[in-house]
Amino acid sequence: MSHLSPVDHACLERARARQLRLTKPPGSLGRLEEAGVRLAAIQRSEKPRLGPGAVVVAAADHGVTAEGVSAYPAEVTPQMVQNFLAGGAAVNQIARVAGAEVYVLDVGVRGPEFPAHERLIPARVRPGTGNLVREPAMRPAEALAALQAGENAARRAVSEGATLLAAGDMGIGNTTAAAALTAALLGLPAAEVTGRGTGVDDAAYARKVQVVERALERARSELGDLERADPLEVAAQLGGLEIAAAAGVFLAGAAAGLPVVTDGFPVTAGALLAVRLEPNLSGYLFAGHRSLEPGHARQLEALGLEPLLDLNLRLGEGTGAVLAFPVLRAAAAVLGGMATFEEAGVSEG
Repeated sequence: MSHLSPVDHACLERARARQLRLTKPPGSLGRLEEAGVRLAAIQRSEKPRLGPGAVVVAAADHGVTAEGVSAYPAEVTPQMVQNFLAGGAAVNQIARVAGAEVYVLDVGVRGPEFPAHERLIPARVRPGTGNLVREPAMRPAEALAALQAGENAARRAVSEGATLLAAGDMGIGNTTAAAALTAALLGLPAAEVTGRGTGVDDAAYARKVQVVERALERARSELGDLERADPLEVAAQLGGLEIAAAAGVFLAGAAAGLPVVTDGFPVTAGALLAVRLEPNLSGYLFAGHRSLEPGHARQLEALGLEPLLDLNLRLGEGTGAVLAFPVLRAAAAVLGGMATFEEAGVSEG
């Protein structure tokens, strides 16, 4: 697992002082200014710069779909992987205009292996998780292997030129796993973090809440206090292979000195897991957006993150994270490229 040094807080304060000297009223660019100084702390430079981005879309299946928690059949997961590779998904279009490469990480899709593709990273740990209501989603060694697959995918993206990095997700049933893992890590009731995912009706939603409650009860019978248990063991009980992989993407991206951007509910569950494993990650994390999933706001609150965008998104795939890439580039450009009052010879108010 990647080890992280904390961001450079001395550089952050110097960048904040420079931000106050730029040719604008102090604070007039709002949260863009704070994003810029945080980027300075990550890059250890008072004039940060950002270029190409990348998103690793981790894909895996979930045994909990047998409980009727999704509006879509499990067959959609491999079909969407093919769509990502063909360039036909929403994340492909957004990445194209946001200056980002899309990598697809098969960490646990059920079915035949996918044909080789330049943007496919085959690292299948197992063909989907177990049904987390009735058994652990996976073994701890498998959760670790999925996390390491995410780390390796992030390292490839960095080696091929990424200067900022996001994780995305694809996995029918994964908002159920994300709800269970979030409730466990944050000590929250199932109903507070469980949403409608792909858009289930009232009956399916009630069933989904019950599924999460039962999964939590089963995991407590094995691990005891879930908030205090080993985070990777909790993820093995309740999480998803792609959620663990997202944690690895964040850890390795930050270890390479890159800002890393969360997406929606399942991916941010991966960020929660990663921060529990390596608290220094929090200084490298940005929230791309706020999802409509009710548990997402609780995740962001726990991580101390304010979303860069709030567009009522709930698709996943990394779409909201990649949409935020131009905002972060603008934040870096403002701090790194604007003149100070002294440099420009502009009178101050």
